[in-house]
Amino acid sequence: MAKGGARNRSGPPKQEDSARSEALGFELTALPAKGYTGRIPKFPLPPRMVYAQYWADGERVVELDVSASDHVADRERELWAWAWRTPQACAWSMPSESWRLHTVAMWVRTFVLCESAEATAADKNSLHRFADQIGLTPAGLRENGWKVAVDELAQQRRKAAPAKAPPPRQRRLRAVNDDGGQ
Repeated sequence: MAKGGARNRSGPPKQEDSARSEALGFELTALPAKGYTGRIPKFPLPPRMVYAQYWADGERVVELDVSASDHVADRERELWAWAWRTPQACAWSMPSESWRLHTVAMWVRTFVLCESAEATAADKNSLHRFADQIGLTPAGLRENGWKVAVDELAQQRRKAAPAKAPPPRQRRLRAVNDDGGQ
């Protein structure tokens, strides 16, 4: 068993604006909040085949379920397209990060598996680990040295927009006598 030394997530996370991080040259790469707008790469994994299992005449039969396999392929394509529109995809698209393509694909495949009744606890644990590796969790963003840039222009527009005035206070009306008493 390993002893001592730095480990992933050991100790407090580095803070970009701290003096220590500045001295170490620690700086997060800002990813555009609007997400990736480039070409979405082709899903790199072969189609996942789904098999139906049942018993016939006392023997177990395993058959390819074409309909379920097609459904899984459609869902993987849908999730793949979604993932490639996130801010993190801007980092994945960099030539130096091309090795992440298969990790992103494995996250997609594991995510789709975890949506099914077939998913195990190990599958769900793997999903979280893949999400960390590709920066789809807050911890994963930090571990990869990324942050989602704040859209300052949108913030300024929100500040400049006229605020809705609160409704005027309504006076309570009271019934009074002619002599001013109640």
